[in-house]
Amino acid sequence: MKNITRITLLLVLFGFSGSLSAQKPADNAAYWNYAKASFPQLKELLAIPNDAHFPKEIERNVQWCEANFSQRGFTTKRLETPGAPLLLAERSARNPKAKTVLIYLQVDGQPVDPKFWNQDNPYEATLKKRTADGDWETLPWDRLDSDSIDPEWRIFARSTSDSKGAVNMFLTAIDMINDRGEAPNFNMKVIMDFEEEMGSPNLPRAVREYDEVLAADMLIIFDGPRHITNRPSLTFGARGISEITLTVYGPNFPQHSGHYGNWAPNPAVRMSQLIASMKDANERVTIPGFYEGITISKEVKELLEAVPDDEAYINRRLGVVRGTGVAPTYQESLQYPSLNVRGFSSGWVGEEARTIVPSTATAEIDIRLVLESNPDRLINLVRDHIIAQGYYVIDRAPTQKERETYERICQFTSITSYLAFRTDFDSEVGIWLDRALTNAFGETPVKQRTSGGSIPISPFVLELGVPAVTVPTVNRDNNQHSPNENIRIGNYVDGIKTIHHILIEAL
Repeated sequence: MKNITRITLLLVLFGFSGSLSAQKPADNAAYWNYAKASFPQLKELLAIPNDAHFPKEIERNVQWCEANFSQRGFTTKRLETPGAPLLLAERSARNPKAKTVLIYLQVDGQPVDPKFWNQDNPYEATLKKRTADGDWETLPWDRLDSDSIDPEWRIFARSTSDSKGAVNMFLTAIDMINDRGEAPNFNMKVIMDFEEEMGSPNLPRAVREYDEVLAADMLIIFDGPRHITNRPSLTFGARGISEITLTVYGPNFPQHSGHYGNWAPNPAVRMSQLIASMKDANERVTIPGFYEGITISKEVKELLEAVPDDEAYINRRLGVVRGTGVAPTYQESLQYPSLNVRGFSSGWVGEEARTIVPSTATAEIDIRLVLESNPDRLINLVRDHIIAQGYYVIDRAPTQKERETYERICQFTSITSYLAFRTDFDSEVGIWLDRALTNAFGETPVKQRTSGGSIPISPFVLELGVPAVTVPTVNRDNNQHSPNENIRIGNYVDGIKTIHHILIEAL
């Protein structure tokens, strides 16, 4: 679908903006045909490693995006940063008074550890179907050329769902409007992020520096999974994220547990006690003031209760009896900041286990922020709590003199990547997207007040003053950030349909 006809190209270049309502709506067969034609391009994109820790890999992704957006009538410009550049692709409507929509796409992905993947190369797109016993059977790739594609099949590779799948859906939807002589009645500015999985460390500064070229009336984000029912969805906010690293110290070096097991302080035990002191048995944070400022009004409760969650199903999928006691419902739990222990390390385990008293214990904590949260305040609450437990808190490894002076020492470092954002359901962008998805699928989308995850959107909202809404498309059980990441074929096709209808919906 890359070869645009001459007439279509002229329409694109001169910003044709005829009556969108006069276009014959695409049927589902058209979306399947375009999806089939796009699979080789998706495979090509997925084959480019995209761990942002390796700049040469990222450069290949930048070049790929430059080429593929340029082929579709976009002008591209690199917005340089101290790290990977942001890539801006623009395409204007004919009407000089048209509104401008900023579109956010993520291109980088999480690191991979091949030994945990059920395929030789995590970057080689692999088609699979689920067997009767729940395992995954590999299918020949050319099965995607057949006339009988099962929407339940999955494509496995890093970034299929998070979030190169959405990038290719967008390009395929652009192919559709080009081929059909359609054109959005709004200007498009597509900003591509190549460091999202690193926390987009250079994004806030870049948004401030390039605020004029990024100026827009609204922002939409094609990222994340649909509601767990897999119905069309819109998410009107996301939590921000702060991170804390704690290290507690024992002896200078690991010591023989027979000689010193009743004498040398064990940092693994002390870290366990320290973490346990932060939460009660229901995992509510007990640090005074942590939830301060969070209120759930009657109106907000009604919005949350309108989300069709099946919490029993969620628990079965998670393999747990029930949720924690932070809030009575899943949706309500997302309205509070969280304090999550995402990793703990001390000594050795498994075949490497040895009879020692460890020398250190390290815990990694992430705090998911809501709009009412002040990250510095929450971080300071955690630090003050640790001090109240009798620890001497520093931001580096202790000196020998400090080790001999203070009984309990904790190294404490923190960083805030980005803040939370939230947009009203009845905002212009919210009403427009609701209308587009309703027209696409014949049902009102599930509207969530906020998502549990974090995406680097608050710099755009705060610096550019634009409202933002996320349009999730992928299957929730996609293993994002984990081995064996995948995208469901049916979701990929629906994603193309979703984006196409947004592009042709008059704004």
